[in-house]
Amino acid sequence: MDGILAAGQPAGPLVNLNTPDHYFHWGFILISLANLLVIVAMVVLFCLALLVPFLHSRSPGRGLPAPAEEDPARETPDPVPAELAGTWTGALRRAGLKLLPPGKLLPDFQPAYVASWIYVFGVATIGALVIVIVSGLALAIEGPAWWHVSAAGHLVNSIHLWSVELFMGFMVIHLWGKFWMAAWRGRRAMTWVTGVVAFLVAIVEAFTGYLSQTNFDSQWIAFEAKDAFNASGAGAFVNAMNFGQALMLHIVFLPLVLAAFVAVHVLLVRIRGVVHPIGALPADTEPPADTEPPGGPQPPAGAMARTGLRFRAGEGS
Repeated sequence: MDGILAAGQPAGPLVNLNTPDHYFHWGFILISLANLLVIVAMVVLFCLALLVPFLHSRSPGRGLPAPAEEDPARETPDPVPAELAGTWTGALRRAGLKLLPPGKLLPDFQPAYVASWIYVFGVATIGALVIVIVSGLALAIEGPAWWHVSAAGHLVNSIHLWSVELFMGFMVIHLWGKFWMAAWRGRRAMTWVTGVVAFLVAIVEAFTGYLSQTNFDSQWIAFEAKDAFNASGAGAFVNAMNFGQALMLHIVFLPLVLAAFVAVHVLLVRIRGVVHPIGALPADTEPPADTEPPGGPQPPAGAMARTGLRFRAGEGS
């Protein structure tokens, strides 16, 4: 009987992506229902990240030893041996340790204001990117016939698709949070710029991924996109209907560019530190002795919280 699965027959997908989409049309706005739901979901998730309290964990002074004072020796670069002081490798090592000492590159603690969900989406974006790369490597090794016919190929292809969806969604929410936080403050302009450029590169990377599907969907996208490329002048360099070019851009050139910008972005975050919320004091700023900052008492200057644990303002350090 139709609608009843025979014993042992695998169930179909919860969401069938192989059917025509429904569209929402209001005035000059025409958007697919799927894209509209994704945008609404991202806005809701962004609002929840701002409003929902962070995980309640044991904080310093409640079952955990207080974080020790920062060891100055840990932040001091290792001295370069005298015999290497005049070499280019010694100079490079000294400059690297001065710019990014181990305590900044791999910190043990984070400022107390990082205990907020809005700060989670940066690392969530990187986590999704790792899954995108691993699943993409599997697809590149096995080839189109595998992800179109094989059950395992279907699974990996789906993992790649949904990890890309999460990667782009988390990155957009991350950009929203940092925009309204004015994350370019405190000599962090290049941190903001590298993040925006990484987002733009990710859009082009996703577009070449659409072109590399080797199905009717990719053919239609390529055929329609070529006119836009030719009109803008980009068609002189990129042919959307050239599958080989689109595939090489998708699996070689653009991933290297995206990874480079992400790496530089993370290094700049480590060098400049995590931006503090507007109106809050940076972790290394002493509050005035005779005034109380907006929002009530602030944590002691330099007060840090272990990654994943919440340090509440006013509690013992």
